[in-house]
Amino acid sequence: MEISGVSALSTGSVRIRPEHVGPTDKNMYVWLATSKSWTPPRPINVYVVEHQDGLVLFDTGQDRASVTEPDYFPGGLNGVVYDRLATFEIAPDQTLSQLLKTSGHDIRDVHTAVLSHLHQDHIGGLGELSKARIVVAAEEWKSMRRPLPAARGYLRRHIERPDLRWDHINFESMSPIGPFDQGHDLFGDDSLVLLPTPGHTPGSLSMLVRRPGRAPLLMVGDLTYDAELLAAGEIPGVGKKQELHRAVDMVNQLRDLYPDLVVLAAHDPAAALALQQQEAVAS
Repeated sequence: MEISGVSALSTGSVRIRPEHVGPTDKNMYVWLATSKSWTPPRPINVYVVEHQDGLVLFDTGQDRASVTEPDYFPGGLNGVVYDRLATFEIAPDQTLSQLLKTSGHDIRDVHTAVLSHLHQDHIGGLGELSKARIVVAAEEWKSMRRPLPAARGYLRRHIERPDLRWDHINFESMSPIGPFDQGHDLFGDDSLVLLPTPGHTPGSLSMLVRRPGRAPLLMVGDLTYDAELLAAGEIPGVGKKQELHRAVDMVNQLRDLYPDLVVLAAHDPAAALALQQQEAVAS
């Protein structure tokens, strides 16, 4: 059996604006400038897949340095935007290495880390993963390298680390999985398939996890912040609306193939329990 278990870890919590979660008709910069409220704390999830070739992570969470080092985020106008966009709480024991250790794993056993995209609350564990293969969509890497990266959510000095082993993947034609006719089979065994779901960023991707006799899982990064909103066809308040609608529609079409599909977002407060219940039913 290729996959023996799947679990969720949270590298702290984040509060964001209600409009960020959506749905909203407001332009992002309008609600970012005018919103006066925050959501309750939401998780910063990392998903851990126990594959026969080694541990696979989907995203790597938030770096604790972001709340301990004053210069982690940019200054100036960009810094104001980051301050208004999110506020984080990360305890000393919520580093990626420590969370894996507490759950019975070793950071050195991570074979591959797949990044849904390159925003800072998904790349925070990269500094602990010098031994792992780091997978990102080639289109996402190109986006990060374009002008004004910090204004678009990319903190390059935390990403372009010389000690990392990057794998920039392009999506290939494949036998269709529901509406998806392009993807990337991570190990060539059909158990973990990366699917393009742009919208939040140009190169955002999701990971389909398939195991015999179990409901499939779809890890979607920030395509949504609430699986129920996604199921209703709603999109969040951050990203390109047309592309988000297209990606959300494709995920919902995937349910025609997999009616029991479990959608796991990075900041959905219900995701960890949904996964835990799914694992309990299957065990």
